Amino acid sequence: MTVRKNFLLDEEIAEHLKKLAKNSNMTQTQVIRNLIEEKYQEIAVQEKLEALYRISGSSSGMFVGKSIQSIKADMDV
Repeated sequence: MTVRKNFLLDEEIAEHLKKLAKNSNMTQTQVIRNLIEEKYQEIAVQEKLEALYRISGSSSGMFVGKSIQSIKADMDV
């Protein structure tokens, strides 16, 4: 599904967008879509890293003194 959005841009920014589109051989819509997706991906990666940092170390010491074989034996695998 496509959603129409209207944005107000300063003339200078509008000219920059026009030049970016022309130099990239894309429409202005494609340029904006790509820039938004690139930024969104950066944010998504950062959020995942932050989540990883929050849980890292939470299981430290959990398997001290245990081998893979003893863990499997405890699990009856």
